[in-house]
Amino acid sequence: MNIVLVEPKMPANTGNIIRLCANTNTQLHLVGPLPFNLDDQKLRRAGLDYREWANVKVYDNWTDFNPQHPLIGCSTRATKRYTSQIFTPHDWLVFGSEDEGISHLIRQDPHWEEWIRIPMHPQSRSLNLANSVSIIVFEALRQQGFQGLQ
Repeated sequence: MNIVLVEPKMPANTGNIIRLCANTNTQLHLVGPLPFNLDDQKLRRAGLDYREWANVKVYDNWTDFNPQHPLIGCSTRATKRYTSQIFTPHDWLVFGSEDEGISHLIRQDPHWEEWIRIPMHPQSRSLNLANSVSIIVFEALRQQGFQGLQ
């Protein structure tokens, strides 16, 4: 499975997601521009020593990422619940930045297949990015019987 973070802003969130990807054997794609480098102290602290176990690819921007496969957008603006999505091991789950989500320009990419959301209280704006990624990744893995995990 592939996790795509588009312009993440907080190194601690990215570090937590690196740790999640290392522990779930998922591929992480970081689409820039990134306001931090992968040696950032907060990123390293949150990711502990899992950075060397995670498979992370970095792209300068969305054009450099250049998706050639169907994408599943994860957004508070979506109407379909993530639990209604049928996930496969080859999915590309895309998450936007902590402050802006997935930009309008990127939403125009023709590769979007589905848009899903995590239900929450109507007065809430959003969940923490690392928490959101974890919730959706573990639902996808649950549907696949946690293949390859103990």
